[in-house]
This record gives sequence, C-alpha cells and structure tokens, in this order.
Amino acid sequence: MSKVAYTIGTLVNDWGLYDQMLRSMRKRGFGDDCEFITIDNSVANQGDGYAGLNDILNRASGRYVILCHQDVELVDDGREQLDACLAHLDAIDPTWALAGNAGASRFKHYHLYISDNFGARLHTGMPARVYSLDENFIVVKPEARLSFSRDLAGFHMYGPDICMIADVLGWSAYVIPFHLVHYGKALTGKPFADSKAAFITKWRRALRHRQMQTTVTYMVLVGQNCPRWYARLKQRWLRSTTRRPYPRQP
Repeated sequence: MSKVAYTIGTLVNDWGLYDQMLRSMRKRGFGDDCEFITIDNSVANQGDGYAGLNDILNRASGRYVILCHQDVELVDDGREQLDACLAHLDAIDPTWALAGNAGASRFKHYHLYISDNFGARLHTGMPARVYSLDENFIVVKPEARLSFSRDLAGFHMYGPDICMIADVLGWSAYVIPFHLVHYGKALTGKPFADSKAAFITKWRRALRHRQMQTTVTYMVLVGQNCPRWYARLKQRWLRSTTRRPYPRQP
C-alpha cells in the first residue's frame, strides 16, 4: 500500500495564492504523509487543465489524488473530515472514482458544499451522485485509472470531461460535505465559450451512433435514448446491402 495518503496537485500561476492554500492544507492535517505536486505556469504555460493535470495524475503516488485550484483555502473542514467522507463513499458505493464540493446531477439541479463569491452554499442530502464536478476541488481515486481527454485543451470544462470518462468506464462521481472557500471569480468569456464548444464537439463525436464489425459478429450501437428497433432496423438494412456478410463460426 502506498505510504503517501494524499497527492495534492495544482496548476500555479500565482505563488502567493498557492502558499495560502498550502498553509491551510498543512494546518488542517495534510502533513508529512502527503505530497504536493505543482505545474509552474507563473511565467509561461507549462500545462493546462487537460495535459497538465494528466501529468500530475501520472506522477502521483497517493492513495487519493486531490486536484485543486491555487485559490482555495481550508477554513474548518480538514483531513479528518475528508477521510470520513471518502470512507463513507467506499461503504455506500465502491464504484465511486471522483468526489468534489460542487456539481450537478441534471439540468439546473445543483449540489453544493462550498463558500465562494456567491456566499456559503451548504446543501443538505450529501453525498449526492452527480454527472459533473466543478474544477476547484476534485478527489480522484487512482485505482479507477482515469484521465482527462487527450484531444481537449484549456482551463475550462475539464471537470465535466473526467466525469464523462468515469461514467463511460462504469465509475461514479459524488459531491461530498467537505467545506472550503474558493476565491475564484467564476469568469467565463471567450475562453470558456471556446472550451465549451470544443467539449460539445468532442463528446458529440465520442457518443455518436456506431457500426461495429468484429471478427465474429456485427453490431449497431445506439444511445439508450434511441429506440432499440432503430438499431435492429439499421442492422438489417446493412446486412441486406452488404456484399460480404461477416463470417460465421464454423
């Protein structure tokens, strides 16, 4: 078993903010059995929310990996509370792979346990299963072998991206009652819009209807929200129009 309990990984472009975050982590129990990995973007971009955090995940040796912003601060909850939250997830859902403090489960249905520029928002009903997580604080379970998309870049939408990947691989994500303060300004603008557009394009292609030929059979794969009869009808049509049907087992 790894001797490192937590790896805390951060993209840094302001070392003053990072030092504040680091001090609060140390004060709240993330001590000598934890490792801190940074990517220095203070002079030039050395890694973004996709390639940069994938690098951190690859280098991490902790039992759990915390990917957090430089502008967060622990003010009341700490190591003991996080240990308890993750142990509870292990008990209720061993397939969990991601945990955070803010996310959403469906359209306009948010689950939040955070203080930020909008105030303290400590929702009840935690832990709550979600399908997206905010990037300010995400715990990753390394055994799930998750990563961020290779074909996306930037500093936005990587939280939803890794949640999508986890869901496709059969893992789950939760918002947990672990409180901290996030000092980010929640700015969007053109970089956010560009990242959102790229995210939609990538996942639209990734979740497209597929025709799959193996060495022994042929399948038409469609989404769950598409009627099964559509897949069967399309498969029959393809069989009737192909000159060389797939080989049968002897």
